[in-house]
Amino acid sequence: MAKTMELTENQKAYLQIQTVTSVFDRARNLELAKIGLNIPQAQVLNCLKISKEPMTPMKLSRMMHKQPHTVSALIHRMEVQGLVSTKKDMERKNWVRVSLTKKGDEAYRRWSTSTKVPDALSVLSKKEKEALRTITQRLHWEGLGLLREMQRSPYDVQLFWE
Repeated sequence: MAKTMELTENQKAYLQIQTVTSVFDRARNLELAKIGLNIPQAQVLNCLKISKEPMTPMKLSRMMHKQPHTVSALIHRMEVQGLVSTKKDMERKNWVRVSLTKKGDEAYRRWSTSTKVPDALSVLSKKEKEALRTITQRLHWEGLGLLREMQRSPYDVQLFWE
């Protein structure tokens, strides 16, 4: 008979976070689908709306913590849908600027008013929400540290003459 392994407290806590995230993401995607959006599209719309400076696909990928090629493909699909527009930067020809269209601005307004899933957090007290904010900030910074540690830098390669 196979011996069962016991998970550590950290592994159990991670699985709890992952399960809650999956449930809320599924519910939010169902809610957003009613207005023709999904979570990544809503993230792009929000980043473009709150940005004080012109946005490029690279800046968006950094803000969203997504791979540049993933964000570029997302922007392309959103451009086809008429939610965003892209233009080459006249000063820096190799840069592309991304901006909201009128349709994208309308979608942003619809997104900001569809709040059933975010309002589910009303079950938490103000003190619990503050604790959640503190905890998620700490975990966010720890996760970013893990990403930096785990992703190889192009400068980490061993030179052929060493």
